[in-house]
Amino acid sequence: MTKKRFKNDMRQRLKEKYAMEITDASPQELFTVLGSVVRGLYSDNWRQTWKNYLTEEKKQVYYFSIEFLPGKMLKSNLLNLGILPLVREGLAEMGIDLEELANVEKDMALGNGGLGRLASCFMDAIASSGLPGNGNGIRYDYGLFKQRFVDGYQVELPDEWLRSGNVWEVRKESKAVDVRFSGEVYMVPDESGKLKPFYKNQRILRAVPYDTAMIGYQNDVVNTMRLWGVEIPTSEEAKYTSIQDRREFEDLTAVLYPDDSNERGRMVRLAQEYFFVSAGVQSILRYFLKLKKPLDCLSEFVAIHINDTHPALCIPEMMRLLLDEQGLQWEQAWEITVKVMSYTNHTIMAEALEKWPIDLMKSLLPRMYQIIEEIDRRFVEKKQLAYDDSLIQRTRIIQNGQVHMAHLAIIGSHSTNGVAKLHSELLKSVVLHDFYGIYPDRFNNKTNGIAQRRWSQLANEPLSAVLDKKIKTSWRKNPEDLRLLLNYLEDEETLKELAAAKQENKIRLADYIYETTGIQVDPTAIFDVQIKRLHAYKRQLLNLLHILKLYFELKENPELAIPSRVFIFGAKAAPSYSYAKAIIKVINEVGNLINNDPTIAGRLKIVFLENYNVTLAERIIPAADVSEQISLASKEASGTSNMKLMLNGAITVATLDGANVEIRDAVGEENIVIFGLTEKEVYAYYENRDYSAKALYDESPMLQKILNALIDGSIPNIDFEGQEIFDSLLKYNDEYFLLRDFEAYCHAQETINQWYQDQTLWQRKSLINIANAGRFSADETVQRYAEDIWQINPTKSGGENA
Repeated sequence: MTKKRFKNDMRQRLKEKYAMEITDASPQELFTVLGSVVRGLYSDNWRQTWKNYLTEEKKQVYYFSIEFLPGKMLKSNLLNLGILPLVREGLAEMGIDLEELANVEKDMALGNGGLGRLASCFMDAIASSGLPGNGNGIRYDYGLFKQRFVDGYQVELPDEWLRSGNVWEVRKESKAVDVRFSGEVYMVPDESGKLKPFYKNQRILRAVPYDTAMIGYQNDVVNTMRLWGVEIPTSEEAKYTSIQDRREFEDLTAVLYPDDSNERGRMVRLAQEYFFVSAGVQSILRYFLKLKKPLDCLSEFVAIHINDTHPALCIPEMMRLLLDEQGLQWEQAWEITVKVMSYTNHTIMAEALEKWPIDLMKSLLPRMYQIIEEIDRRFVEKKQLAYDDSLIQRTRIIQNGQVHMAHLAIIGSHSTNGVAKLHSELLKSVVLHDFYGIYPDRFNNKTNGIAQRRWSQLANEPLSAVLDKKIKTSWRKNPEDLRLLLNYLEDEETLKELAAAKQENKIRLADYIYETTGIQVDPTAIFDVQIKRLHAYKRQLLNLLHILKLYFELKENPELAIPSRVFIFGAKAAPSYSYAKAIIKVINEVGNLINNDPTIAGRLKIVFLENYNVTLAERIIPAADVSEQISLASKEASGTSNMKLMLNGAITVATLDGANVEIRDAVGEENIVIFGLTEKEVYAYYENRDYSAKALYDESPMLQKILNALIDGSIPNIDFEGQEIFDSLLKYNDEYFLLRDFEAYCHAQETINQWYQDQTLWQRKSLINIANAGRFSADETVQRYAEDIWQINPTKSGGENA
């Protein structure tokens, strides 16, 4: 690809598609044409990659995830193809700004947070590592939701990401499959006397795949993310006679995580999970059968990975296909299934481990329930000879009127991994201890990683330019080479250049904040960032309590010698999570109070940027000075924003939770600010039941002042929300120990103030964080999955140009 050819292709495609010249086209039309040109550049490699997998008979991994959060793909695709500068320059010569076209693209916001973003980082890393891998998920008609603030409250609006189509996807009608729901299933003997399922009154839906290319980083490998859309089969159209009937079927892939506070919502959620699992497993087995290999060799060609419990139905669905359609005996089918399946656990919190009522499973997925029931029966029967009955009852899949999906995932797979060292240890010692006793060899750790190309090369071009100048460009392919930056730890010029890159990003973010919120912030202030889902255990509220402390101190002493601070939040609360939405309201109202108080002279500002998504993260993270990772120890499985912020030179304020432990080990205790309870201390409180939030409140005049402000009118417009939060901390005894960690957190923030006032010291610590971020690359993480769990190897050749 040359610049001349690129410009000619743009003009020619524009004429073909819209019959117009460059000067007449809108940004949307130009973006669509550019996407078409880019697709043309990788289509041969996409086809060739697939052919290589076939001819080399490569074992492939299929990564099943109910969430994928790719964000925008234009610049990522250009970067991975190695033509980002060429396209930027070519467009500029035609009078077109690449950034303007990139802004046209809608985020593929098909995820809620870390789970979906991790899945997308893995898709990038698998392709960039030359590994044969595919994503499998749902093509939601709407993204999670578009968050708006109205009078400080979160309001959810539809995220119509497909309004202008999706230039990156390819609809594959020829690969569609049928998925069965509801009705009744009877086991009846066939001519040979073998029991076969007989289906009655089934509802059949058509699953149609939409494939998106996952382009490896400058290696000509192009893998596939397959998202399933739902349609009515022609044979079933007579059953959908009313608008209401059609709406019910369309709801299946309408939104991620429909409200499960009612029976209808729970049914849609379970139907979603089976829909994409059944479609995906059917398509995998169909591919395998074309290889003409024996079924007992399936695990030599296929690995299926269950990303959290949502795709756990992969296990009984594979059993269904092997038993009912391929005619295998149970024992043989079970051995094959366990060898093929692996499972990642993403949570420590018991309430987040999925469970489905037996009656719902029976009515919606009758054959799945029959198979799960038999898996459970055989598990109990087999373990009775070796384990206490109480242990067996605690670990069985069906208990207390519910189907436990995590239990199914562990029993039906050969590997269960956590996503950080601490998380994996807690799974073994606490959360899944019973299962670890039964299957010790199945448990392992795979610390999460991030697609560092997106979070450095794309999101932070000023920093990337400094790195290229100082350590050359090998870090772009091998993130571990970031360690070369340590050679410049005492180099004042390098420290100044890193500081200048950070300042450029802060000015850019300050401009965006003013454009979108009208709030004017000082780009020389500390940019203190907390970006993640709004959840009580992530403790955005602890951050707010400290902000109120600073505010009250500045009110009493306007000459207080502390650096100016801009506290930046980005977070969505689940629509039915009223407590999290109350916290959003209170943060916004405290922001209104502080931001408009002339007596503190702008030394504190609160900015809550609405509709947090991948694109907004790419604006915030490069500008961050401080990374808030303050979840209660033992609650966060890993975290990945901690890794992204570290990579971009932010200093981490953290509890010893999730991957924060490994970040501390990487950078050294002197380059991170650790505070608060350890997981052992948290569990001691649980065991002894001796925690008293009221006692802490009674002993601390500052805590009294802060908490009383929630209910005494000091903060306007929070009568209900302030009382709810006040009660959660005192009346209901502060479930996540904010008051216990408050003093330690304030000391941690004082350390940040001291460090920041010595800019040479600060820049050295920032450099050390950047230099040690390479170990948290998703490339490294998927390599460990590939070797230890999936047993897959890189392809010998990439695309046609390899």
